[in-house]
Amino acid sequence: VQLQASGGGLVQAGDSLRLSCAAPRAIFSTFSVYDMEWYRQAPGKQRELVASITRSGSTNYADSVRGRFTISRDNSRKTVYLRMNSLKAEDTGLYFCMTGDSRGQETLVTVSS
Repeated sequence: VQLQASGGGLVQAGDSLRLSCAAPRAIFSTFSVYDMEWYRQAPGKQRELVASITRSGSTNYADSVRGRFTISRDNSRKTVYLRMNSLKAEDTGLYFCMTGDSRGQETLVTVSS
């Protein structure tokens, strides 16, 4: 499935961003059963699973973002969101979404301290 991420940018510490991951070519009934994940990769660091949401809406978060980030999905729009509040410099990185073996394009988040 083709995934398109957007919403990244340059912000200051404490600011918020909302990332979107859309699957415009997916069939609605197919997208709704996907388990979706947001990852990030910071320079010089390994890829990190940031948040995930199952087809039923169950969510899970990395300890580093729990309480600050919220993952959600809108199956009618075939889109998964990542709301990021209270951003920190250490949240800087390339963010991308995945489902199964499909990896979407990346969107860059830069948080200045």
